[in-house]
Amino acid sequence: MGSEWKTTTIGEQVTLQRGIDITKVQQRPGKIPVVSSGGISSYHDTAYAKAPGVVLGRKGTIGTVFYIQDDYWPHDTSLWVRDFHGNNPRFVYYFFKSISQDLASLDVGTANPALNRNHVHPIAVQWPELSDQHAIARILGALDDKIELNRRMNRTLEEMAQAIFKSWFVDFDPVVARSQGRQPYGMSAETAELFPTVLHSEEEGIIPDGWRIGTVHEVFDLTMGQSPPGKTYNEAGDGIAFYQGRTDFGLRYPTPRVYCTAPTRYANTGDTLISVRAPVGDINMALEKCSIGRGLATIRHKLGHRSYTYYSMRFLRSEFDVFEGEGTLFGSISGEGFRNIKIIIPPPEVINEFENRSYPIDQSIENNERQSATLASIRDALLPKLLSGQLRVRNVDQYIEQSL
Repeated sequence: MGSEWKTTTIGEQVTLQRGIDITKVQQRPGKIPVVSSGGISSYHDTAYAKAPGVVLGRKGTIGTVFYIQDDYWPHDTSLWVRDFHGNNPRFVYYFFKSISQDLASLDVGTANPALNRNHVHPIAVQWPELSDQHAIARILGALDDKIELNRRMNRTLEEMAQAIFKSWFVDFDPVVARSQGRQPYGMSAETAELFPTVLHSEEEGIIPDGWRIGTVHEVFDLTMGQSPPGKTYNEAGDGIAFYQGRTDFGLRYPTPRVYCTAPTRYANTGDTLISVRAPVGDINMALEKCSIGRGLATIRHKLGHRSYTYYSMRFLRSEFDVFEGEGTLFGSISGEGFRNIKIIIPPPEVINEFENRSYPIDQSIENNERQSATLASIRDALLPKLLSGQLRVRNVDQYIEQSL
């Protein structure tokens, strides 16, 4: 440890304070985040603490750490930094992230996990001078900022593709426009010719001429998940990623937590994943080949149209609601029930054109996700090394080059 790092205690560098209790009934509509031990849990119209803020899980879930960039309300289930004592707030956040497992081990609860600030303040630590704090926060913050930017970009890109799907296959905007003698918005004359000019009534609703009502089974291949023996699971990364249900799902792709060495049912890259138990109908996409348990199903278009499959399932969400009450203890859907769901079936040329438009969007989303995974891996490797002083700021570029 260099001379610019000093031995001190957490309490000498930051002052932690127990959060302020506020019930859902007491909260009023607003944009102020209420931060509990699990992160932002709700919103209120009044802030208790100024940004930037660092919040630790105190009760229920301990060892969690959150960096808050807007004024906020720290919930009673949290500890928040009331005073940074002149230290860099974002560095403080990364410092607590680096000792999150140690914080979790300080559980003083009986029935429920709990963290006492009086047990945190006396902990002896090595602490860098302010210039190093700024540098560490800037390096790790740049990685997190890029990951967050990718997340926002992906949300926007997905909304774009969803809007096209809804316009074409739910609202039938091109058909309505042509029936009124108008050129469909944002569409070439050649593409517009793929759509009819008339809507007609079916027992299940109004659909374009030349389109028909069918079942999921006619258009998609469905595989229901099956859980392998428990002894084949591990968290060490042996085998392939195993997903059991919607608790693994993220914004677009699931997060690997458990792996399986003897999978029995698979999803391939680009397949749509659907939760079939508690709740039914949540959607994600397989980023890599993976194993699926009994809480999931995988589905793909019979002609391989991965984007059309994904957005079709997104807009089937309301159809899954009827299965929420089935099952013994919680909602579920059987393979037969899934395959027999009624859907609108457009002509192949319309589906092909949608795939041509949406697939590049989805590729951008996938590329952003893969880049974020790489950045997160670098950040997670840098965090303990920088916060312990094992890796000095001046050597970071060299370390990253060697890691890539």
